[in-house]
Amino acid sequence: MAKWQLQDAKNRFSAVVDAAVAGNPQQVTRRGKPAVVVLAADEYERLRHLEKATAPTLADLLLAIPQDDEEFERLSLTVRPVQL
Repeated sequence: MAKWQLQDAKNRFSAVVDAAVAGNPQQVTRRGKPAVVVLAADEYERLRHLEKATAPTLADLLLAIPQDDEEFERLSLTVRPVQL
């Protein structure tokens, strides 16, 4: 993945976009730290659909709750004082 400093990416934005559309994600850094990645729109949509396909539904999560009457471990917490 190619890395661009923010100022260089702004100055050569067309080159950043062209490379991303060609299938090469482009990373843009700000102050030396990764800030964003520029992807082709079709790659972004593919990743979004992949994420949705693997995410559990609410029904799946609810059905995964244990159905037995066994005890579960409770955390021992100290109550903080409240002044009214």
